[in-house]
Amino acid sequence: MEEVVINSGDTAWMLISTGLVTLMIPGLALFYGGMVRVKSVLNMMMMSFGALAVVFLLWIIVGFSLVFGDSIGSRGLLGDPGQFLFLNGLDNANAAIGSIPAVVFIAFQGIFAAITVALISGSIADRAKFGSWMLFSAIWVTVVYFPVAHWVFAFDDFVAKTGGWIANDLGAIDFAGGTAVHINAGAAGLALAIVLGKRVGWRKEAMRPHSLPLVMLGAALLWFGWFGFNAGSAVGSNGTAGLAVLNTIGATVAALLAWLLVEKIRDGHATSLGAASGVVAGLVAITPACASVNASGALIIGALAGVVCALSVGIKFKLGFDDSLDVVAVHLVGGIVGTLMIGLVGVDVGLFNGGGTDQLVKQLIGVCAVFGYSLVATLIIGYAIEKTIGFRVSREVELEGIDLKSHAESAYEMYSSSRGGSSL
Repeated sequence: MEEVVINSGDTAWMLISTGLVTLMIPGLALFYGGMVRVKSVLNMMMMSFGALAVVFLLWIIVGFSLVFGDSIGSRGLLGDPGQFLFLNGLDNANAAIGSIPAVVFIAFQGIFAAITVALISGSIADRAKFGSWMLFSAIWVTVVYFPVAHWVFAFDDFVAKTGGWIANDLGAIDFAGGTAVHINAGAAGLALAIVLGKRVGWRKEAMRPHSLPLVMLGAALLWFGWFGFNAGSAVGSNGTAGLAVLNTIGATVAALLAWLLVEKIRDGHATSLGAASGVVAGLVAITPACASVNASGALIIGALAGVVCALSVGIKFKLGFDDSLDVVAVHLVGGIVGTLMIGLVGVDVGLFNGGGTDQLVKQLIGVCAVFGYSLVATLIIGYAIEKTIGFRVSREVELEGIDLKSHAESAYEMYSSSRGGSSL
């Protein structure tokens, strides 16, 4: 890497962005935790925090090298694991990537990896062994996320000389992770929902969110953190980051309103759960496109995502897979919408902006490649764990409550008061 002068403004923004993206982990834990039943709240939240711990550990050891090291061979499929093993000289204050310290960029991208794995957990709520989840997180991030992130995020001559095939050879646009994060996690969520099967009582008994205020709070924290996710991907304090901020707000409010409109027309009421889901759908959809569209394009993407994702929730009932918290409908579908819409409304490259169909084809190839690889690889990993140590808890544990059986805790301790006594 060439010697560069570290820019204090860029560095400050990336430090803030790293903090914002890290905030998305507890935000996701609250969002998912509020949507499950009381007896599995803690397990749901622990899956997010557990993923953060496992993934970031592996990121420091070998993950950064697998993603941003020079491509092995000529096809841009995987970074050299030995090039930056244990960060190999990058973990000091003087090393730089672009105009910021290398350590800041490393931390920022490491949280990206962690949040991707945590997103998957929503598809298997209420029924996964915590130990098996931790093992899955380690294997999946190594076998699936690191290679895909190399394809998408490793640009030639940025960190290393040769990067991934989607970013450089194909030329598909994914500014902040529509393919590498959301389609990747959504496809994995679909695969694990198939592997673990349906929850006991699915479609026969109510499985409503136990705390909608937690869901709303989690969605708000995710929205706040997403400014770091999208605008931070500019890797600097500049106009691109500003455009990403504007589009992140515009697409999200459009998706929120669109989801609520679908609910009102279909069900007769607009719900708080719908509002929170619409927020996340809009955030997901604008992620790949936030620096490639103008404000009106962001509104179109958000509105379309709100409608399509809201209607997609019913897919699991028609196809018979139990995606507990709608990871497929929101992250897979939303990621596909946002990624493909670049080929339609992207500035200068979109079909509707005089760009022809070339970019749309590139976007479609990127979507299919990531979806196919993630789905197949996750099915293999999931079934391997299920057939060896077991991935799903027993029926008894699921019925009694995974929190008590797996963690020896409950989210809410209830104390009854008696005459002359007190309730604490």
